[in-house]
This record gives sequence, structure tokens and C-alpha cells, in this order.
Amino acid sequence: MTSAPPGVPFLDLAAAHAEQRDELEAAALGVLRSDRVLLGPALATFEGEWAAAVGARHAVGVNSGLDALVLGLRALGLGPGDEVLVPSHTFVATWLAVVHVGCVPVPVDVSPVTGLWDVGTVAAAVGPRTRALLPVHLYGHPVDLDALMDLARAHGLLVLDDAAQAHGARLAGRPVGALAHATAWSFYPGKNLGALGDGGAVTTDDPELAARLRSLRNYGSSEKYVHEEIGWNSRLDEVQAAMLSVKLRRLAEYNARRTAVAHRYEEELAGTGLELPRTAAGTDPVWHLYVVRTPARDRLRAVLTAAGVETGVHYPTPPHRQRAFAGTAPARTDLPVADRLATEVLSLPMGPHLTEQQQDRVIEAVRGAGWLGRGPATTA
Repeated sequence: MTSAPPGVPFLDLAAAHAEQRDELEAAALGVLRSDRVLLGPALATFEGEWAAAVGARHAVGVNSGLDALVLGLRALGLGPGDEVLVPSHTFVATWLAVVHVGCVPVPVDVSPVTGLWDVGTVAAAVGPRTRALLPVHLYGHPVDLDALMDLARAHGLLVLDDAAQAHGARLAGRPVGALAHATAWSFYPGKNLGALGDGGAVTTDDPELAARLRSLRNYGSSEKYVHEEIGWNSRLDEVQAAMLSVKLRRLAEYNARRTAVAHRYEEELAGTGLELPRTAAGTDPVWHLYVVRTPARDRLRAVLTAAGVETGVHYPTPPHRQRAFAGTAPARTDLPVADRLATEVLSLPMGPHLTEQQQDRVIEAVRGAGWLGRGPATTA
């Protein structure tokens, strides 16, 4: 009896670690042999490397992507009662950060074509209490920050962009990371640049903002036992910083591999009835996720699962439908695009170690279920 071939993983982290194992182990051993595990040389090195990689003057490492958003908002001076415009279709952390600093999240629906913000829709949502914009580079596709920054300047607004899925993405040839007042990053293990645990950072060109972020992440202190303000314990540790420095050396290569997979999907899945992701002019996405759409999402997913293809749904429940926001004004907002996307989006396997054979299996499985992309099946 012939055994079934191995399944196709959604993301193969083990393969990525195997490819860099010697360097990762050496970096970890270097931290073990040092006398610093927090706020030491490994963090300083990575912060400098990451700032340079994204075209920013400063990078401040923190212990998660959520903390990067929270501390970024706090460092910008936002607080209770301030309204922050947030996308309707995003991971809930974007909204949680706004609430954690006492601000009011005001959801703005996204484009039904890209799933990203359209500046015209955002402009229409700006009100007298709006203090900031929090755009998201969803799935690794840059949002039009140039247009949003023009809008922000016209209304005196602050902009913190959520780049948790956009490591290495470029807009008009410039890397995301210093195009807004501050940029928040996540180094969750599954990201394009991922640590071996949680981690995050904020990048900025503003030296005063960077100094405040360093204070906020360290109990509100820039001098031991002297606390200028109410801060957090949110420090990217030396081990994670060392791991990230190693992984950063391959980020461009791995992003190029992801792009090759995305291009192959685009060519091979055309005509299947699926709505494929679209790349906006002037942007270079990094394909953190490859997200297709179909009203028959759940049936298609079941077919792929039966074929041994692992998939994901990003995201099955939009933030305004989460219990955490029940009874709030955002929960009562009409966000039809977000509601529709939640029922249609399906993330196919994507990653720098997805082999051609695995890609073939994904493509064949989708083609075999092509009628699902066109609506309900018919019977004779």
C-alpha cells in the first residue's frame, strides 16, 4: 500500500531555521557567554541594523508587536479621548493598542479591491476629535502612505503605521519604516523577519520620539532608578535581538523567494474563478501572506485540507465583531467590506521554503476545485 505524500505546510519555520542553524546557534552561544541579557550589545547592534535596513534613523526594540503599537501611540502623545482612525480589516492588535492607551478607535472600511485603506474614504472619516491615523500594510502590501501623510499634514494629524506584515516592503522605491511619524513592527516567529519568540520594534526619524520610546520600554526610565514617567517593562531581549540579526542577513533573499511563489500562483491560478491579490502601482509587496477570495471559501478550504494542503484565514472575525468590542461604538459601525472579506479570504501556503513540488500540489488542488470559485456547484 502506497502511503500518502507529506502534507503541504502553511509555513515551514523548521526549514528556515535549519538553513541558518549554525549561525543561529553561534549567536545564541554568544549571548550565553556574555554578561548581558537585556539592553546589551546584541540589541544595540540589531537596532542599528534594522534602522538602516528600513531607512530610519532610529529603531527601538520592544517585546512584541502589540507593545510596539502601544508604545508608539503613547510616545506620540496620544491618550484618553483622542480618536484614532483604524482599518476595519486587520488583526485585532491594531485596535487593542488604541484602547490600551485610552484612545477611541474609529474604524474606516477598506477597499473591496485591495483590502487596504483608500485615502478618500479615510479623509471622509476625519472628524473634530481625530488625532491620528493608524494605517496597516496588510499581508505585506504597502498602503499609500504618501497620500495619507498629505492628509495628515492638512489636518494636523499624527501617523503611526502598522508594518507587522511588511518587513522589506517598498513604496515608490523607498522602504517602509520611516515614511510616517513612527512605524511599528512585530517579530513574531511567523513574520517575514521573525524571532524565536515574541518581539517588536518602533522605527522613526525623530530623535526625541526615539528617546521617549527607550524610556517608556524601560519603566519610564533613562537612568537607573530614576523614573520620569509611567512606563512599561517591554524590552527586546539579547537572545531575540541576536537571532534577528542573523535572520536579517537573509531577509531580502527570502522576500525574493516569496515573490517568486506569488508570481507563480498568479500565473497558474488565473482563470480558476478565485479573486487573486492585486499589487498597487508603485509598490513592492513582500508577500507575508498570499490571500485569495471566493464566496465558497469554506468549501474550498475543505477541499484543500483533504488534499493535504494547509491553509489559513486572515481574519475570520473582524475586530468590530469581536466580543472585546461588544457594546462599543465601533461595534455598531457599518463596515460591509470587512464583513464580506471575513467570509471570503483564504491564505494559501506561502514562504521562502515552499518547494516547487509543494507549489504544484497547491495549484493542482485549487484547479481541481476551480468550480468553487464560481459559486455553488450544479448537479445534472
